[in-house]
Amino acid sequence: MAFLKFNKSELVNLSYSLKREVLGSNKTGAYCNTSIIGCNTRRYHGLLAVTLDRFGGDRFLLLSALDETLIIGGKRFNLGIHCYGDIYEPRGHKYIVDFEANPVPRITFKVGEAVFRKSLLLASDKDQVLIKYELLESSLPVVLQFSPFLAFRNVHALTHQNADAQTDGTEIKNGMAYRLYPNFPSLNIQVSDSKAKFTKTNSWNLGITYSDEYRRGFDCREDLFVPGYFELRLSPGRSAVVSASLSEEDPAEFVKKFNSGLKKKGSAADYRDQLRRCANRLIIDHNNRKKINAGFSWMYTGLLRETLQALPGLALYGLDDPAQFEEILDNLITDEQERLFRRTTQVEAPLRLALVLQKYIDYGADEEKVWKKYGTTLKGVIESYLPGERREVSMHPNGLLWAQMDGVALSWMNAYIDGRAVTERAGYQVETNAFWYNAICFALEMEGKYGTRNGQFVKKWEEIRGLVRMNYQKTFWNASHSCLADYVDNNGQNQDIRPNQLYSISVKYSPVDEELAPLILRVVDNELVTSRGIRTLSPRDIKYKGVYEGTQLERDLAYHQGCTRPFLLEPYTEVSFRIKGQSFWKKAEWLAEGFYEDLNKHGVGAFSELYDGDPPHEPHGAISSALSTAALLSVEYMLDKYKEDKK
Repeated sequence: MAFLKFNKSELVNLSYSLKREVLGSNKTGAYCNTSIIGCNTRRYHGLLAVTLDRFGGDRFLLLSALDETLIIGGKRFNLGIHCYGDIYEPRGHKYIVDFEANPVPRITFKVGEAVFRKSLLLASDKDQVLIKYELLESSLPVVLQFSPFLAFRNVHALTHQNADAQTDGTEIKNGMAYRLYPNFPSLNIQVSDSKAKFTKTNSWNLGITYSDEYRRGFDCREDLFVPGYFELRLSPGRSAVVSASLSEEDPAEFVKKFNSGLKKKGSAADYRDQLRRCANRLIIDHNNRKKINAGFSWMYTGLLRETLQALPGLALYGLDDPAQFEEILDNLITDEQERLFRRTTQVEAPLRLALVLQKYIDYGADEEKVWKKYGTTLKGVIESYLPGERREVSMHPNGLLWAQMDGVALSWMNAYIDGRAVTERAGYQVETNAFWYNAICFALEMEGKYGTRNGQFVKKWEEIRGLVRMNYQKTFWNASHSCLADYVDNNGQNQDIRPNQLYSISVKYSPVDEELAPLILRVVDNELVTSRGIRTLSPRDIKYKGVYEGTQLERDLAYHQGCTRPFLLEPYTEVSFRIKGQSFWKKAEWLAEGFYEDLNKHGVGAFSELYDGDPPHEPHGAISSALSTAALLSVEYMLDKYKEDKK
C-alpha cells in the first residue's frame, strides 16, 4: 500500500502512534491486531487470536506480544513497549525510525549504527502468525532475544496470575509448545534458526494496562505469562522467522512461507483495490462455511442485520462473486431461523432480505431463479409480522408495524446505559415500516410473475399493501419540518431529525409520494450530511453529542446521538443520484475520497465503523467495519454506473 504515508518523525510520539492500529486476518477467523509500534492498547490486541469451536466459536487470544531485545557490543536495548498505569516501560518505540504497511506491517528500528526490521504476516490458510526479523546494517555482532507474552483467554476478557496455569511447556523442534489451561489447543512457538536457544524463566508480567480500555472506564489491567526467552545470533543481510501456530510446523519452511505469503499479498494498487482487499478480509470461511464478520477486532461473525446489509457491497460490488453471495446468504438463512421468523431485537433486520434480493437482481441475477430459491423464505418473513406471531413487533389494523418491548431498543440504534436504552424508539419506526412496505410490494411483484398469481398470498397481501400505502405518509409526514418523523408512539410524532427517514425514499417501492422525496433529502443534506458520513442526529437537537470520546457513558450518549455512520452513505447516495442525477456525481466522489484520506489512522488500511459528528470528524469504533466497507463499495459502484450513463 504505497499510498499509505506516515510521519516518520511522529512515530516516537505516543499520542500519534498509539491511535494507529494494524490488522491482519484470515479465512480461519484468526487475527493479529496491535498498534503500529507494537504496544497493545486494547484487550483485543495481540499477535494471534483464533476462533475456537470447542468454546462455542468465540475468539481467544493466545499470543499477546513478543518483546525483542538486541544485545550489541555487550549492551542491551529492549525494543518492546508496555503500559503500566501511566508509565510506559520499556520504551522501545524511541528506536523506531520507520513504519510501513505494504502490504504487511513492517517496523524499522535504529540502535546506534545497527538497523533492525520486524515484519508481521498472518498466514492465509491456518491459525499461524509469522514474524520476520532482519538485521539490515551493523558493524558489531548482534544477538536477538525475544520473550513471548501468553494470554490464553477470551478476547473480551482479561487474565491474571493464577495457580491453575500449566506453565511448563513442551520442547518441540526449534521451539516450545504451551497450553496454559485444559481444553485449549497448544501454542507452538518455533524459530527458523536451528541454533536458537531457549532459556526458561516462568514469570508473570503483572499489571499491563490497556490505555484505550482505561480511557473508556473499563477493566484495563491484566497479567501475562512469560515462559522465558529465545536467543539467536543475527548477521547483516540474514533473516530469521518466528512462527506461532496451533500446529507444530517445519521451521525450515518459515522463511520461504513468509516470502511467498508476502508475494501473494502484493501491494494494493489504489484505493479501490484496498476496498476489495478489505471486503475479502471481512468474509470468513471457518470450517468451510462462509460468513461475514461485522468488524474487527471485537464484533461477531454471522450477525443477521450486518450480514444482510453488507452482503451486496462485499460480495457483489467488491468481489463480483455471485456464487459467494448465495453461499453466504444460504448459510445465514440456515443459521438465523429464530430471528428471521420468530423473534429479534432488531425488528427491521429480517425485512432487509427483500433489499438484498432486489440488489442481487439489479446486479444481473435471473429474477425468476432468485424468487424460486428465496421466495418462500421472504414470504415466511413477511407472514411472521402478522398479529400473534412475534412478541416484539406486530402489524396493527392500519397495516403498519408497531415495535415495543419495554426498555428494549428494537432497532439498529441499540445503545444502553445502565441497562436503559438510549434510543428506545418504541412505536411505529420510520425505516422498519419502509422496509415492510418494500418487502410486501416486492413479494407481490414476484408472486405475480412467478408464483400463483391469484393465490392466497397475493389476495391477502394486496389488501395489506394498500393499507400500508394509505397510512404510512399520513402517519410519519411532518409538514412543519418538511420531513418524516423518526418514529410515532402514543404521544405522537417524535421530532428528532435522524437519518432513518432516508430509507423511506431509497427503497425501490417507496411509501411516500414522489414529490416529497426532494424535501426529505434537503433536510438530510442540511442537518445530517458531513464529509465522513451521515450524522445520527441533527446538531440542533439538545441531545446531540458531536464527539465520541470519554467514558462508556459519554460514548454511548454519542453513539446514536450525533456520531456519523459511513454505511448511511449508501441510501443517501442512491437517493441523491435518483433525484439529482449526474449533477451529484462530484459530491459522491468527494464523499468517498474523504475516507481514503483517513487510511493511515485508526485502522491502517481499513474503514472505520463511525466518526465524530463534529469536525474534524475523527474515526472511532471498530477499525475495520463490514458496513462501512460495503457502503463505500456500493458508492463506488454507483459512481461507475452514473459515469457510464453520462457517456
